[in-house]
Amino acid sequence: MQANKDSDGGWRTFVWNSEKKEFLGRTGSSWLKIFLFYVIFYGCLAGIFIGTIQALLLTLSNYKPTYQDRVAPPGLSHTPRSEKSEIKFNPSDASSYKVYTDAMDAFLLSYEDVNQTEGRKFENCGDTPGPYTVRGILGDNLGQRMACRFSRSLLKVCSGKDNPHYGFDVGAPCIIVKLNRIVNFRPKAPMNDTLPDLQSNVQPNLIPISCKNKREEDAGKIGEIKYFGLGQGFPLQYYPYYGKLLHPQYLQPLVAIQFNNLTRNEELRIECKVYGDNIGYSEKDRYQGRFDIKFSIAS
Repeated sequence: MQANKDSDGGWRTFVWNSEKKEFLGRTGSSWLKIFLFYVIFYGCLAGIFIGTIQALLLTLSNYKPTYQDRVAPPGLSHTPRSEKSEIKFNPSDASSYKVYTDAMDAFLLSYEDVNQTEGRKFENCGDTPGPYTVRGILGDNLGQRMACRFSRSLLKVCSGKDNPHYGFDVGAPCIIVKLNRIVNFRPKAPMNDTLPDLQSNVQPNLIPISCKNKREEDAGKIGEIKYFGLGQGFPLQYYPYYGKLLHPQYLQPLVAIQFNNLTRNEELRIECKVYGDNIGYSEKDRYQGRFDIKFSIAS
């Protein structure tokens, strides 16, 4: 019993020694010195960290990427998007494709002519593919850049104007394709001898796109494929893109692709590719310069 009292007294003395005025074995002045040491120590660490970040920020531009030598070629994406890139519907059942047409309506809203009327933000860049439209150098003091107009009416039967169902109601669905944005990227038109899947009469100043069956067994089941836009691809006058701060109203050129005679009650996989001298493909990224999509149309 006496031993327990001695042990309790030793513990209490360690926490607070009234004779020496010590808390946890240290006097008040000792605790103050330790506190000041760590305040100064961690303050110096925080100062070094903040100074390093500030020095790094001084080397960065709000408008121009500092390091762009390892940027991958742009991805190729399409609307409507779906889980596992599968578009499955029944032409006689509007509810089966409503999610697709709604997505296309929402996407094309910014391409309405009424949204491209402000003269200080938009300009006409021609009705045929042309060379790059250079609007100064990134980081200069020219302010926001103008953007080329791109009317959804250029997509013709896939514009949703004449047929709000984008062909889904007759089993001839449309998809809308775009190249993803990369600041200051200038796609280079390909040479004709590098186009194994296209005819040799490709227009100049154009990044062409082509779709075909991905599997050999689907070769005779795809039918006619039509392309709508400014040529069968992406015209160069819409490049380069100057970024969100300098080019907030920028509109990417679009290509609408319509599949007119897909075999029904079959799962058909189609691959679409763009061709350019500085556009490559990667097995690790199935959307780099290409994509594949699966159609299943019920009869």
